[in-house]
Amino acid sequence: MSESGELAGLVERLRGVPVLVVGDIMLDRFIYGAVERISPEAPIPVMRIARETAMLGGAGNVLRNLAALGACPHVVAAVGDDDAGRQIETLAGDCLIRDCLAGVEGRLALLRLPGRSSTIKERFIAGGQQLLRADREPAGGLDAAQEAAAIEAALAALEGAAAVVLSDYGKGLLSPALTQAVIDGARQRGCPLVVDPKGRDFARYRGAGWVTPNRRELQEASALPTETEAELVAACRKVIGEAEVGGILATRSEQGMTLVGPLDGDDEAAVHHLKARAREVYDVSGAGDTVVAVFAAALGAGLQPVQAAGLANAAAAIVVGKLGTAVARAGEIARALHTAELMDAESKVVDLESLLEQVARWRGAGLRVGFTNGCFDLLHPGHVSLLQQAEAACDRLVVGLNSDASVRRLKGAERPIQAEAARAAVLASLASVSRVVIFGEDTPLALIEALQPEVLVKGADYRLDQVVGAEEVRRYGGRVVLADLSPGHSTTATIERLAGGG
Repeated sequence: MSESGELAGLVERLRGVPVLVVGDIMLDRFIYGAVERISPEAPIPVMRIARETAMLGGAGNVLRNLAALGACPHVVAAVGDDDAGRQIETLAGDCLIRDCLAGVEGRLALLRLPGRSSTIKERFIAGGQQLLRADREPAGGLDAAQEAAAIEAALAALEGAAAVVLSDYGKGLLSPALTQAVIDGARQRGCPLVVDPKGRDFARYRGAGWVTPNRRELQEASALPTETEAELVAACRKVIGEAEVGGILATRSEQGMTLVGPLDGDDEAAVHHLKARAREVYDVSGAGDTVVAVFAAALGAGLQPVQAAGLANAAAAIVVGKLGTAVARAGEIARALHTAELMDAESKVVDLESLLEQVARWRGAGLRVGFTNGCFDLLHPGHVSLLQQAEAACDRLVVGLNSDASVRRLKGAERPIQAEAARAAVLASLASVSRVVIFGEDTPLALIEALQPEVLVKGADYRLDQVVGAEEVRRYGGRVVLADLSPGHSTTATIERLAGGG
C-alpha cells in the first residue's frame, strides 16, 4: 500500500478523540460589496455593501476543524460581555451541535469578561479582492482574578483530554502563568501538547511537546535563514534547544512541511520533509489552524508524529484549495488520500516535454531533482531499496525507463517480461518516485543532458566512471550517488529460476 493509502486508513482513528483547545477566540466578519466610484470626500473607493457573513476565527477555527474531523473538542477561551461575544458563543455552540458526529459531545467554556471587548476582524471585499481589514481588539491582558479563573477552567478541562492545543494569537488570554500551567499539567498527564505560536520568543512555551510555526515565524524566532531545507532544520534545532520544546512542525507553504522531532541519538531519523499535496492554492486563510487541529487530534489518537504530520499535510492541501477560512472534514481527507493513491501513479508517467515543464516548476520552488534509470522488469526488493535511497538524496525523483525496444536490444529477444506500460505503472505507484519517463535509446545520456538533474543515482555495482551521465552531471555542479544494493536480488536470476521451475 502507498503512503497515501496508509494515511487514509488512519483518518477514522481521529473520531471521538478529546482535544482541549485553550486560546484566543475571535469573530471573523466578511463584508462583501461592489465598488463603482471614488469618494468625493477623499481619493478612496466607495463600497456598496451587499451582504455580510461571520464565522469563528483563531481558536474558534481550531474548534471548527476539530468538529469537522469528528474529534471531541473542548474549548476554553475568553470573550467580552458584548454583542460580538454573544455571537461567538452562538456560533461555537452551533458548530458543536452541527458538525460534531453523532455520539461525540464537544464542550465550550467561554469566560465572559465584563469591561473587555471581544476580538473582531472585519474584512471588506469587492470584486474578489480584499480592500481593507479593520480589527477591534481588547486592550491588555487579563487581570489577576480573570487569569486565575482561566487557569482553573483550563486545568479542569485538561483532566479529560487526550491532546491539547494552545492557540496563541497574542490577544491576551495565554498569559505566561496560564501557558505554563497548561503545559505543566499536560506533561504531568503524559498528554501531547501542540502550540500554534505567536511572537519571536518561543521560550514562553518551554516544556511544550510541539510547536507549529510557519517559515516566517521560525525565521524570526531563530534569527536564522530558513530558505533551504538544511537552513530550516538548523533553525528548528536552535529553537528546540533554546526554547526547550520537544519538536517542531514547520509549515513551508507550497513546499510542504518539515517535522523535526526530539533527538534520540540519530539526527536524520528525527527529520522528515513532507512534500506539499495541494494541486491548486486559492486561499491560505486558516490553514495553520487546520494543521494544528489535525496534528493534535492525530497525536491524541496515538499516531506517530510523522503520521500525524502526514494527515495534517493532507488536510492543509484541502483547505488551501477552498476560498475563505475553511475546514477539512474527515471524509474529505480520506477521499483525497484515496484519490491521490489512485491518481498519482497515472499522472506520474509523462513525456519529456511535460517532464521538463514540471522540473522547471520544482526548481522554481527550490527543490532538487534526482534521476535514476533502468529496465525495472519484474520489480523486486532490490529495485525498491535503490529507489528509496535515490529519493532520499533529492526532493523529487525522476526515473528513466528503457522502452521495450531498448530492453530487447540490451537484454535479448525474450525480454522484457512486462511491457513498458505495465513497468511504468508499477514504478509510478511507488511513493518514492515522482515522475517516470520512457526513453528509447540504449542509454539515458540524452535524457540526462535535457533534464540536468542535481543528483544522479546508480547502483553500487557500477564504478563512477561506468555511470552514464556522471561526467556531465559533475561538470555542471551536480553529484553522483552510488546506492547500496540489497544482496540476493536480480531480475535475470529470478527469470532463470522461473524458467527452471525453481
